[in-house]
Amino acid sequence: METHSSSTRWLWARGASWLPWKWSPGRVHAVAFSGFVAAGLGLGIVYGSWSRACAGGACPSIAVLESWRPTQSLKVYAADGRLIQEVGAEHRTVLRFDEIDPAVRAAFIAVEDKRFYDHGGIDYRRVVGAAKANLMALGYAEGFSTITQQLARNVFPEKLPSTKTIRRKVKEMRVALELEKTYSKDRILELYLNQIYLGGSAHGVEAGAQRYFGKSARSLNLAEAALLAAIVKRPGRYDPRRHPQRAVQRRNLVLNLMRDQGYITAQEAERWKAYPLLLSSREDFGDVAPYFVEWVRQQLYARFGTAIYERGYRVYTTLDLDMQLAAEQALDQQLELIEAGLPPDSGGLGLYQHLTYQQFLDSLRTPGVKSTLTPYLQGALVTLDADSGYVRAMVGGRDFGDSEWNRAAQAERQAGSTFKPFVFTAAIRAGKPASHMIDDGPISIMQNDTMPWEPQNFDDRFYGPMTLRRGLQLSRNLVAINLGRELGVPAVIGETRRFGISTYLPRVPSVFIGSGSVIPIEMASAYTAFATLGTQAAPVGILRVEDAKGNIVWQPRVRRNRIIDPEHMWLVTNMLEGVVKGGGTAFGAVRVRGGFSHPAGGKTGTTNDGTDVWYIGFTSELVTAVWIGFDQPKKIMANAQGGRLAAPVWAQYMREVYERRLPPEGWERPEGLTLLRIDNTTGYRATDFCPREAVYFEWFIPGTEPTEFCPYHNYLTRLFSRTP
Repeated sequence: METHSSSTRWLWARGASWLPWKWSPGRVHAVAFSGFVAAGLGLGIVYGSWSRACAGGACPSIAVLESWRPTQSLKVYAADGRLIQEVGAEHRTVLRFDEIDPAVRAAFIAVEDKRFYDHGGIDYRRVVGAAKANLMALGYAEGFSTITQQLARNVFPEKLPSTKTIRRKVKEMRVALELEKTYSKDRILELYLNQIYLGGSAHGVEAGAQRYFGKSARSLNLAEAALLAAIVKRPGRYDPRRHPQRAVQRRNLVLNLMRDQGYITAQEAERWKAYPLLLSSREDFGDVAPYFVEWVRQQLYARFGTAIYERGYRVYTTLDLDMQLAAEQALDQQLELIEAGLPPDSGGLGLYQHLTYQQFLDSLRTPGVKSTLTPYLQGALVTLDADSGYVRAMVGGRDFGDSEWNRAAQAERQAGSTFKPFVFTAAIRAGKPASHMIDDGPISIMQNDTMPWEPQNFDDRFYGPMTLRRGLQLSRNLVAINLGRELGVPAVIGETRRFGISTYLPRVPSVFIGSGSVIPIEMASAYTAFATLGTQAAPVGILRVEDAKGNIVWQPRVRRNRIIDPEHMWLVTNMLEGVVKGGGTAFGAVRVRGGFSHPAGGKTGTTNDGTDVWYIGFTSELVTAVWIGFDQPKKIMANAQGGRLAAPVWAQYMREVYERRLPPEGWERPEGLTLLRIDNTTGYRATDFCPREAVYFEWFIPGTEPTEFCPYHNYLTRLFSRTP
């Protein structure tokens, strides 16, 4: 009687009709034995792979998670707390588990790992399902990674690369099991939601919520939460800005999954599936004040190094976003008007013969290539709070994407006539009154031992002797030069150093009319002394820096320096008011065409051949420096003057600024000054016989006023000047 092994009997007992009819029981026994051997060998290989996967430190140690902190970007805020920009390769803000909206947590679980709270790191039901799907597809058709496995891959990309290999998958599963043994489910989900990539530079649900919806992940609605969860699978494919229809379809799939898993009702699912795709108006904040943000970043990098890109520092700045936008608009409009080349009778500024910015964009620009020096007309603007030095607006150029060179804070350009107030302040400090007479007449002097220097006024005319007040008001070059020669070059340069000017200044007479180069932000800082009657404030762009936990790690102090007493400075400021009113060089641009009628002072500036034009204007609250020119100096256009090209920017900008704030106050005159009637053609005290049009009232520091009456206008001159 033939006997059979237990395995053979089992096969027959299960119904062996599928076996070939001619197989003998012995052959069946052999096949069964071979199968069991193969299965054992396979299990041995699997066990060996499992046990050896992490040999030699091949798997990362989860112990590092105890001190691990995901990279968090630097966040730059305006003075009112609005976010301007994030700086860093990965934009991320870490939220605690209880800070993340429950709808966000549910949406990610529903689409990524519905049994997250039930498995121990590996979802074996998904493993079997994925193996079956991949076997039938004869390729990779379905994955089975849990949220824990995804976290392991995201946190340890060096040792768990994204390549789809069995060895990587085994290591990933081993790490996932260790994570589940060490951390709670809530902690794992928190780490995962703060680490995932959501497109652009956004990492983590908070950065994603800010990128797409302009608000925090603490307060997303169901449709927004589902959209974030929809994007994570393939951020490029489901980008709602580039592929809105595809993104909405996947969002609705997530809502259906949330419904099927009991997170929401069927009615809620239908309601939120009908919710429109409402996205933030901007993907990022980098288009606002990029030059200012970079200026701040450089200061932070100098102090904290690369930590600013990793530790989630929050820097609260002095920037006023409304003023910044108004400044950008005013400067852009003026530059476009200059480039338009329209004739004056059509509202333009005259013929313009250089490459325009738009022509550069249309034909010459190489995408992605940045430059320092640009071929088109440039401009810069910087506004400081007069009392504190806080930077309220900064425009460093027309296109940060094309050139990151900050012309407001880095460029050194000839100051032109904006330098003259330093000469006049030195004169007032030296005891010369505003009625002091200086000759507006031609000179010829040896300046560099080469050939005579024979400077001219802008209009090529000479008016003869005039008061300091009149000379500054009309920006007469020869008045400034002759006054500077009376004082001496060292005295004038010493005066500029008191005002905070740090650049090299040539020790020659041409320095009196601005041949030296200056930086716009330093000039704005210097002019705060005129706005505050004697106190110069250094530029400050940062209010405070906080770490990720809200601790203040740096708080720059305001730096103010009293450089002259209010009595002397009031006289200079009062003269600079005359530039804006009373027929000064900025009167037409500011008062007449600009429509700015509030108390203000300022100074126009134009360099030789019209290569640089300036206007530095101020109220008692704000100081703004405007510069226009080419990176490689060349004449802008015919009749290029600061009053024609730069001052209109200030007027338009300030008019808009003061539509949103109280009007600025004027400058209260210090006590103790003396008021006298002066003949502006002689500088003496006026008599009843001086021409009426020549007489004006002037203020004096006691002891500096003229004591003699005008000897040129008396009864006899009046008598003989009468026409028969």
